[in-house]
Amino acid sequence: MRIGHGYDVHRLTKGRRLILGGVEIPYEKGLLGHSDADVLTHAVMDALLGAAGLGDIGRYFPDTDPAYARANSLNLLIHVRQLLWESGFSVGNVDVTVLAQHPKLAPYIPQMRDNLAQVMDVEPIQVNVKATTEEGLGFTGAGEGIAVHAVCLITERG
Repeated sequence: MRIGHGYDVHRLTKGRRLILGGVEIPYEKGLLGHSDADVLTHAVMDALLGAAGLGDIGRYFPDTDPAYARANSLNLLIHVRQLLWESGFSVGNVDVTVLAQHPKLAPYIPQMRDNLAQVMDVEPIQVNVKATTEEGLGFTGAGEGIAVHAVCLITERG
């Protein structure tokens, strides 16, 4: 078994869609980034790659590469899952915490979990997504951005 941790943050800005875990969430702002800026999926990818000793998402999907402009992050996660498979690993479980003052995410969490589970080819029970505020503190509490922590367990396929 191997454990990985991923962390990502994106700035909230007007004129962008808010995508988290492949779910478009109605909100006045979206996340700024080269791809769809799905900060949740990015943190999951970094956790998985880290657990397998395969680097980080910048190594595979650099923000300087026009091929990834506006890319669907769930499609990038499919590629990460394939990298894990080729390296002899499978996903055991993933646990994610989203730090966002607004919007309220509870109604969207089941779909986020299901999207991630489907793309990683695991059962939904193997994926946990939760959200919290930071009580108005820091950049997430001020509504300037959204941060995500993800941890995972991967196992060697045997």
